[in-house]
Amino acid sequence: MTLYHIHLVMARNKEFPEGNVRRGYDIHAPLDAEGHLDKAAWEKSPSSCTVVRFWDGERSELGYLVHHPKGGWAFDYDPTDEGDDEAGYRLSNHIFKTGEYISVRDHGEDELHTFVISSVTKAE
Repeated sequence: MTLYHIHLVMARNKEFPEGNVRRGYDIHAPLDAEGHLDKAAWEKSPSSCTVVRFWDGERSELGYLVHHPKGGWAFDYDPTDEGDDEAGYRLSNHIFKTGEYISVRDHGEDELHTFVISSVTKAE
């Protein structure tokens, strides 16, 4: 399985008109030939698919990319706490390539934030 390092940073919004490179996610995930999240590859080694949430002024959080049968893809920081998951908006449909936008529902505020993919590279 080939993992990719996907770097997301907060896109422009009312609070940050220029965006915010100190808020975002570093994701390690398998992608198919078209750039979609590869569920079949993920199923072979879900513990290899990690996410680090970095948020200026807060401690970084380490979690996992998970797939819920009814809820789609999410970031899970504590498997014993279902309330901490951050759900991606229609992540199954997104193509992960530089310049594309991704929305994630923040577990702390239950608010949808938009991020831009700043890079996608093969993970080492």
